[in-house]
Amino acid sequence: MNSLNLKYGRTNVWSKVNEQEKEGIMRFGEDYKGYLNKAKTEREAVDVSASLLTGAGFSEISKMQGQLKPGDKIFTTINNKALLAIVVGSRPLHEGFNLVGAHVDSPRLDLKPQPIAEEEELAVLRTHYYGGIKKYHWLSMPLSLHGIVVRGDGKTIPITIGENPSDPVFTIADLLPHLAKDQADKKMSEVYTGEDLRPLLGSMPLKVDKESDGESKEDNVVKMTVLDILHRTYGIIEEDLISAELQLVPAWPARDVGFDRSMIGAYGQDDRVCAYTGLRAIVEQSLPQRTAVLLLADKEEIGSVGNTGMESNLLANVMAEIMYMVTGNESGLALRRMLTNSRALSADVNAGLNPNFADVMEKDNAARIGCGVTITKYTGSGGKKGANDAHAEFMGLVRSIFNSNKIIWQTGELGKVDQGGGGTIAYMLSEYGMNVVDCGVALLGMHSPMEIASKADVFMAYRSYKAFLDSM
Repeated sequence: MNSLNLKYGRTNVWSKVNEQEKEGIMRFGEDYKGYLNKAKTEREAVDVSASLLTGAGFSEISKMQGQLKPGDKIFTTINNKALLAIVVGSRPLHEGFNLVGAHVDSPRLDLKPQPIAEEEELAVLRTHYYGGIKKYHWLSMPLSLHGIVVRGDGKTIPITIGENPSDPVFTIADLLPHLAKDQADKKMSEVYTGEDLRPLLGSMPLKVDKESDGESKEDNVVKMTVLDILHRTYGIIEEDLISAELQLVPAWPARDVGFDRSMIGAYGQDDRVCAYTGLRAIVEQSLPQRTAVLLLADKEEIGSVGNTGMESNLLANVMAEIMYMVTGNESGLALRRMLTNSRALSADVNAGLNPNFADVMEKDNAARIGCGVTITKYTGSGGKKGANDAHAEFMGLVRSIFNSNKIIWQTGELGKVDQGGGGTIAYMLSEYGMNVVDCGVALLGMHSPMEIASKADVFMAYRSYKAFLDSM
């Protein structure tokens, strides 16, 4: 045996691809950046994904009539925040399906139900942060407002402010260093509280008429300007904001990073990088042997709760419908057999080795950006708590699929053993009895407003998901 084959080592993707392959990676990166720019919230991600699926010949399940047959392509959305896409395979459904499961929610600032306030003659927004953030990241940067407002008459009003160059943006003003002596003595976690994350809305008082008693209404006159603009522009009143979902996200677009343009910097790559690559993988399925499934879930960043998160029965409910539409079988036993015989890639990101903070990683087991898609056997923290911990046999199968398709891959852990940790939807998928392993793109700056991914890894993630969905 060649001694070089005895030792495992990571491979830099760029050193292995030819010029034509490099051009393909770069083109894929451009398409991916376009997706990121259109999908800054889970609602937008589901909407953009549904449009892409429709354009690729997928039909909504609710519009299908009659029995499904091998090769049929269908999808469904759940409350406009989660999505499943399915390509019916040629083999019986009870033998199981191949699933790629990602999530489309990302850390952000949500508006409170009564968000508009006036303080010191400035209008501000009250927010409640969503997911794991470093609060200081969100100060002194341009923010855009995305979401919907459901008015009292039942009409849904979509809102996007701050993405067009001519739009205003919002920002949280930081404390100047000249007066930050007391602040500098605090721990990072204490410098800003959640209640401090209040973006500026306006500073112009609304001109008001005199009251009948001759006294002027001077309270909240700047807030009234904001409410007046909202009413004139969208026909909404303050009470309508109680039935709204509005989110503040970074206002900048996805950008190339580095002289060589080898990386992408953008908000929301955790986990829309895996959502997009999974989406591209399933639209290229025509007639797989095992039924191919793409799952885009919501609420992963806050525990996968709610009826659009993986703690719900959304996967089982949809696949029960598919089982009935393919076989006519309504049996709960048939559904359980199908789920147990299935296998899944929990398509989520991992932490790449950051040269600025290398001491939090154990380098031999840390993923590196540019070295291919990352297989993560287990996540969790404090002794693998909360981990799925994939079985060796399934790890071997995934390795074999990737190697036979010449996919460049690597392994990774989420930091040193006692450094911290995290979780994914893997253990929730495994509760159905299926084999699952985490597989996704390594990021630098995860959960920051500007996450960094290698274009090479993004492309290898797409190829790995496609090969997995194709596999027997």
